[in-house]
Amino acid sequence: MRKSKTTNGLKVNAISGTYVVLLGFNLPENLCQGLLGFSIHRVDHNENEAYYLEAMKAFAETDPGLPSGAMYSTKYHPIQSFQWADYSAKPGYKYTYTVTALKGDPQNLIPIAETKINITTESPESGNQDVFFNRGTAASQEYVRRFGDRRPEDVPNNKAFEWLSRGIYEALENYVNTCVPGIHALRIAAYEFNYLPFLQLLKTTIDRGVDVQVVYDARKDSPAKENDKQVAAAGIAANCKRRTEGKSYISHNKFIVKLENGNPIAVWTGGMNFSDGGIFGHSNVAHLLEDTTVAGKFHAYWEDLNNNPKTADLKPVVETLSPLPALPLNIDASCVFSPRKTLDALETYKSLALSAKSGLFMTFAFGINEIFKEVYKSSKAPLRFALLEKTTRPMKDGPEKDAEIKEIQLLRNKTENVFAIGDFIKTNAFDGWLKEKLSGLNSAVNYVHNKFMLVDPLSNKPIVITGSANFSNASTVNNDENMVIIKGNKRVADIYLGEYMRLFSHHAFRESLKWRKPNEPPKPLRTDDWWKDNFGNTERSSRRKFFAKVKA
Repeated sequence: MRKSKTTNGLKVNAISGTYVVLLGFNLPENLCQGLLGFSIHRVDHNENEAYYLEAMKAFAETDPGLPSGAMYSTKYHPIQSFQWADYSAKPGYKYTYTVTALKGDPQNLIPIAETKINITTESPESGNQDVFFNRGTAASQEYVRRFGDRRPEDVPNNKAFEWLSRGIYEALENYVNTCVPGIHALRIAAYEFNYLPFLQLLKTTIDRGVDVQVVYDARKDSPAKENDKQVAAAGIAANCKRRTEGKSYISHNKFIVKLENGNPIAVWTGGMNFSDGGIFGHSNVAHLLEDTTVAGKFHAYWEDLNNNPKTADLKPVVETLSPLPALPLNIDASCVFSPRKTLDALETYKSLALSAKSGLFMTFAFGINEIFKEVYKSSKAPLRFALLEKTTRPMKDGPEKDAEIKEIQLLRNKTENVFAIGDFIKTNAFDGWLKEKLSGLNSAVNYVHNKFMLVDPLSNKPIVITGSANFSNASTVNNDENMVIIKGNKRVADIYLGEYMRLFSHHAFRESLKWRKPNEPPKPLRTDDWWKDNFGNTERSSRRKFFAKVKA
């Protein structure tokens, strides 16, 4: 949902996802002299609660001296940014946000403009597309506040896993549990297929009389050995087929087709592996499409995979089954499967990325492909975000890696490009932040496992590209993969954008701490003209204009 309102010059643009409400502010530059920030008051109409949102910084003059990790009320310590987000929202809730621009001094804050806006968050299950994001931030201030430095498995009553799941596993359980024997069937294609509770759920479902068939990756020792082990432990080997052809590649899908009376009616897809790391560890999305045409394509693809074909034999079949969509897009949802003979799919994604007029948002779990480096060099979009697991793809130290790091830095130097690299707080030496600890649930990818692109997400015709493929050469011409291209669904785009900014802000803040000197004093809220770089030809100005939806 999107709402916008202006009062006495203060514009508030609100975009609600499921667990996130993005807020963009705009105050004309000629009204900003002396601006100390914005307070945000929230009324939760579902739970009948009202309070000011909190942030991590305080004025030095009025700092109450709270302990490490404490939060400060924006009533007295306002936000010094023109874009903010409420990450404590809940799905399907009604909220009223009151944003107030404040001047004066820290001891005497004076309201100069106030805008009140009502908005309802999205439900993950609505319409014919359901979208679920896990927490994806096990190493976080909030995790430490809730569970200390304990690993998730050491927290009693499964509470840490519930918090990390954030509804994604519960939705997966529901997708399976709603199958009716004799009516529904499931067809699963999986890369990591080893989260034992899920495999045991499938065993229970099979025992209920539901037809469940699985094809899972067994091309390499990892994850094949763990997949084989847990499949045997769950007692479902008779319902599974090992994907063994193409030893040097991977069968990287993570989808489940649901059939009703033999007809495909829905597909669960996205980047979430069926493993503890995929569900509870690094960031992932699951996307459920109740679209018979798309589900039918996925079902046909599954049947091809179930025959365990050689990669060379699968390529022409895949290209016939999922031809690349014509541009400009003229259908609401289309799918692209791999492996393919050429990199034309990446070129299609590049063309869509270059079509962005207002904003481009991409995730990169394994470095930025050369094709997309060109996008970030030449795109005309005034704001281009990139969220990376690491600066480069997996590389050995040496001249080649040094050159790659330099190339990425040159992209970061462009005003239009805003990058963040996955990280966590390893020390509490900075500003009293709590020391964070990785969950230990993942190894190859600790933070950013998502694979999606958003093109002009706040427009009336946003484009969302999502699935299992990493926008890489290997994911296009070698691996078994899937992507879905969705056009014009504002609800879906709003959910993805909210979650993107949640993850981006999380890691951008942590990366920024790397640039701080160990003995540098804490940085309090400012009383100077902090707002000035939010105007003119700056990244902050572009961000203000994008999220507040203003032209200048």
